[in-house]
Amino acid sequence: MTLRIAVTGWTGQVVCAMLERVPVGVEVIAIRRPELDLSVPRTVAPALRAARPDVIVNAAAYTAVDQAESEPELAMRVNGEAAGEAARAAAALGIPMIQISTDYVFDGGLDRPYREDDATGPISAYGASKFAGEQAVAAATGNHAILRTAWIYSPFGKNFVKTMLRLAETRDEVGVVADQAGCPTNALDIADAIFAVARNLTGRAEDASLRGVFHMSATGDAVWADVAEAIFAERERQGGKPVRVKRIATADYPTPARRPANSRLDCGKLARAHGVRLPEWQGSLQACVARLLRDQGKDQ
Repeated sequence: MTLRIAVTGWTGQVVCAMLERVPVGVEVIAIRRPELDLSVPRTVAPALRAARPDVIVNAAAYTAVDQAESEPELAMRVNGEAAGEAARAAAALGIPMIQISTDYVFDGGLDRPYREDDATGPISAYGASKFAGEQAVAAATGNHAILRTAWIYSPFGKNFVKTMLRLAETRDEVGVVADQAGCPTNALDIADAIFAVARNLTGRAEDASLRGVFHMSATGDAVWADVAEAIFAERERQGGKPVRVKRIATADYPTPARRPANSRLDCGKLARAHGVRLPEWQGSLQACVARLLRDQGKDQ
């Protein structure tokens, strides 16, 4: 029997990854505008109902972290209110809901990886809107898995890896922040994990341990400068010119939105409950860089 998964969005990194990695026995229905417009939350439930899914995955979001500082109401509508609407639709259909959330729900002040029961405290409009989404989902349905991830990159869309490769084309040295720690996570690994969680939620409906909040990021951690060095090393291995990383402080690269200094996530709960553990970040990053360089070569 085919498992039908309705996922919000179309061009986001996680949705693109899910569409590429659909396993046998699963159908993914990606719902986008005009049927579903997260900035107009009332469009969410009708579009999801029409898809007749077995599971809903809310992967679309307002992700312009800095822009959210000047558009907090829009970010709250998309990331907060629309998430609640999706969860209410799931409750009405009697099916599980998977909500993709973020490390930005924390203030980054701890000196260890964050666990699910640690106190939240977003320090940006984006983080506040995503936390509001978590709360709305939890209030609307108990049949949910909220998956917090971090530092997403992929072969799709805009992300840190693509930015570094672009800068490497014209620079011999790139300044990269070295005082923010996190877990660089490939959206393709996230997609595989979502499918595993969805199967668990539908196949073991009576298991309460499968529901709640979970952390889901790559194994291992790094600072942004480490990630940049790994990107440039793989690029050089593939024949590119050497590029140095100049390690800088967050204060040297001011942005409208504050970022958590510590975005490391403890993913032990997900491994224990769902049997899911994402790969180490170095291997997944290397594969992504190699793929992007191959694709770049085909385009030339």
